[in-house]
Amino acid sequence: MVLEAPIVAADVVQWLYSDASHLKDTLEIISELAERLRDGGVPVDRATTGIWVVHPIVRAEGSVWTSDGTKELRLYTADNSSDEDYQTSPIKRVHVTREPVRVRLEKSPEEAAQFPITVELRDAGYTDYIALPLPFSDGSVKVTGFATKSPGGFSGSHISVFESLVRPLALVCELKTLRRTAETVLDTYVGPRAGVKVLDGTTRRGQGEWIKAVVSFADIRGFTRLSNTLPADMLVKFLNKYFGAMTAAVEAHGGEVLKFIGDEVMAIFPYESEEEARDAAKRALLAARDTLKRIDNINSSNTCAMTPDLSVGIALHAGDVFYGNVGSETRLDFTVVGPVVNLAARIAQLSKDLGREVLVSDALSDIMGCRSGLYGRYKVKGFEEPVSVYSPDLSGDSKFGYCPDNTAALALEAN
Repeated sequence: MVLEAPIVAADVVQWLYSDASHLKDTLEIISELAERLRDGGVPVDRATTGIWVVHPIVRAEGSVWTSDGTKELRLYTADNSSDEDYQTSPIKRVHVTREPVRVRLEKSPEEAAQFPITVELRDAGYTDYIALPLPFSDGSVKVTGFATKSPGGFSGSHISVFESLVRPLALVCELKTLRRTAETVLDTYVGPRAGVKVLDGTTRRGQGEWIKAVVSFADIRGFTRLSNTLPADMLVKFLNKYFGAMTAAVEAHGGEVLKFIGDEVMAIFPYESEEEARDAAKRALLAARDTLKRIDNINSSNTCAMTPDLSVGIALHAGDVFYGNVGSETRLDFTVVGPVVNLAARIAQLSKDLGREVLVSDALSDIMGCRSGLYGRYKVKGFEEPVSVYSPDLSGDSKFGYCPDNTAALALEAN
């Protein structure tokens, strides 16, 4: 291996600087890297990366490859257990010292006992482990690790190969991490549909497209009174809990939350054909039912006297909306606009005035193929003609109150 080490290192480094950047993510990179090392005679049986990421929930991600077929992306949240694992890991030592950490599992049992992960590796039959710093261009240090089951562990030549590849590996991992960070930020703040357009450079200020969609508005009842009495920190926690429930319900049924407007959540369920329209309407109704259930669960577990049980009102309308970005040269916002959006917002206000949990429009009733549950015709601001609204029964009982004889309703009931 002594004579072959420079050749192996050169081949791997060349690959890292060229084709590796075309792989999807760090898991694919570390997996192919490990395979290439093994093909070159470096006895790698486990290869990992540990990289801090920008994400509202996930603190770090770890890519794990093993020679027995494991390929796993592990996500670490900011909970106590994740922090405890980090504090007792060689990864933290690398972060602090910016130096490699090597544990000869076979030759020095006392060294293996210093970290929980090296104890696990030793018990699993590994003989040697090394963690190396991956220097990113912003001055931060991430970590890559290699372990082997080969008798005697890694040789000096093997370690030389690892040391030669850390900088190009850091470069390609940083490229993937930056892309992932951009995707995460865009998905979180503008949504996945808009995020793809921004990241690919296919949209500019004022650009957009007309799409067909079911538009949903959901608002929290009694929020103004609550916001005037709750401390700001408690109010934010309260909002996160209720908005989390509403968002989870929408996303669980294939919708996309576009924005939070005060105490409202605006979401869309896009469609193109008549068949897709019925499916989108069904999913929007299911999301509404799911939202009500989730809010009930939150209320039932509420033990704080300062945060009384709240309810929500949901409005559903459908039609053509303009989906695009508006704003200034330095601040843009992705949204949907048009008469359909305006009427959906008015129906949401109407649901609050009438004390109804869910109101749907004529357009949605047409899509569903029935007009069961007509609640009345009402004059709303900004529209000359009164609008008909329907109050569907979303209880999910055997006799579904909204379009009971309709196949879409039966599909709703089955879910």
